Amino acid sequence: MKFKFRLAYYLFGLMLGGFFVVYFLGAKADAKGVEFCYLPNCRALKDMRSKSFHYSEAAKNTLNEGWVTIEDVKASMQYGDIDFGKSNIPSKNGKIYVIEGKTAQNEAIILTVANSTTKATLESIEKK
Repeated sequence: MKFKFRLAYYLFGLMLGGFFVVYFLGAKADAKGVEFCYLPNCRALKDMRSKSFHYSEAAKNTLNEGWVTIEDVKASMQYGDIDFGKSNIPSKNGKIYVIEGKTAQNEAIILTVANSTTKATLESIEKK
């Protein structure tokens, strides 16, 4: 058998095996609530979501203003983007992370979160 036919069969089998693994293992992960995070943004957000989450007084005052809700904060913690150029800075409360997200009204917001070993604290919420 010529090399190009062997290569075509190999790639076809590899593609079928890849689809099989993604379909069945993806369904198993969804059923158990497992999330695979390999990129730094996803890993850092998942780490902050897995800890107890607290709000500082400044963040509580901003939430009481009404233009941003706790649901907006949760969505930003799930789907937001971390600005690593301004983040990962050590402070007394843990490392500071700057997360860019959006509200339900599609307004850009910036969350500043202090991530320690046991808890994550929302320090401030700002409009972008």
